[in-house]
Amino acid sequence: MSVTSPMDTSTSPSAFAEATAASFRRYEARLQRVIEHVHARLDEPLDLMTLADIACLSPCHWHRVYHAVYGETLAATVKRLRLHRAAGQLANTTLPIERIARHAGYPNLQSFTRIFKSVYRLPPARYRAAGDHAVFQQAIAAEDGAHAAAEVKLVELPAIPLVAAPHRGSYMQVGQAFDGLYGRLAARGLSRPGMRAIALYLDDPGSVAEADLRSFAGVSGSAPADALPEPLQAMVTRPGPYAVLRHRGPYASMHAAYRWLFGTWLPRSGHEADDAAPMLEEYLNNPRDTEPAELLTDICLPLKAA
Repeated sequence: MSVTSPMDTSTSPSAFAEATAASFRRYEARLQRVIEHVHARLDEPLDLMTLADIACLSPCHWHRVYHAVYGETLAATVKRLRLHRAAGQLANTTLPIERIARHAGYPNLQSFTRIFKSVYRLPPARYRAAGDHAVFQQAIAAEDGAHAAAEVKLVELPAIPLVAAPHRGSYMQVGQAFDGLYGRLAARGLSRPGMRAIALYLDDPGSVAEADLRSFAGVSGSAPADALPEPLQAMVTRPGPYAVLRHRGPYASMHAAYRWLFGTWLPRSGHEADDAAPMLEEYLNNPRDTEPAELLTDICLPLKAA
C-alpha cells in the first residue's frame, strides 16, 4: 500500500483533499466508537489499553488524539461522568450512599467521599442535604410560596442556527450526544472557537418514559447540508419570549430547579408556557475545565406571546 505525502507535488489538489477527508472520517469513526463504549460501560472497569484497541491506534497516539479533540484525558472523562451520575443519584434519589459509591466504581465509602468532596466541594451526605438543589426544594416546600429560589428574567431570544446531534434516553446522559457531536465536527474541521453549546429538550420527563425522551445536543453555527455526517442535522431555535433562569452549580442539581420553575414560579408569574416549543439549556462554561459548583446554565422556558 502506498502512502501519499502532503508534499508530493504529483498529487492533484482534489485527490489530496479527498484523502484528507477520508482520514478525518476514520478518526471520526474511532472517536465515536470509544465514546459509545465509555458511556455504555461506566459500571465496568475501563482499561485504557482496551480503549486504544477499540480506536485501532497505539495507546500513546490515541490518548493524544482524544486529548486534542476533547481537552481532557480519557481517565478524566470517565471520572467526571461517574461523579456526574453519582451527584444526580444523590440529589434526586434516596439510594444509599454506599450503593452509589460502588456504582461509581469506588471500592469503599471513604475513597468515594474523598474524591467526591475534592470535586463537588461537599462530602456526599452533605451534598445530598445541602447542595444547590436544596435551595429549590426548600422554595417548593414553602407553604406561602414567597420564598424566591432564584431570579427569572423575561427575555426575547433570537432564532439561533444550530448543528445538532439527536439523543434518546435520560436527559442526564445528553453529554454523550455532545461528545459525539464535538468529535464529528473536529474530525471534519468544522469546529470553531466561540461556538455556543445549546441543548433542546422535546419531552416532559414526568409524562414520557425515560428511554423515550427526545433531545438534541447542539452548537451554534451552520454548515452545508452535504458537510454534515449522519446523524447530525441543521436546526434553528424558536425565536420569541422566554423565561430564563440562570443556574449555578452541578448539572445534576437542575432537576429541582426545573420543579421550582414550573411548579412555583410559572403559576405565579401570569405567563403561559408554549408547549409547542422545546425547552432550551445553554451551557455557559465547559464542564471539562470548570468545577461543578461553578458551572453556569441558562434554563430557557419558552412562553406564549402576550
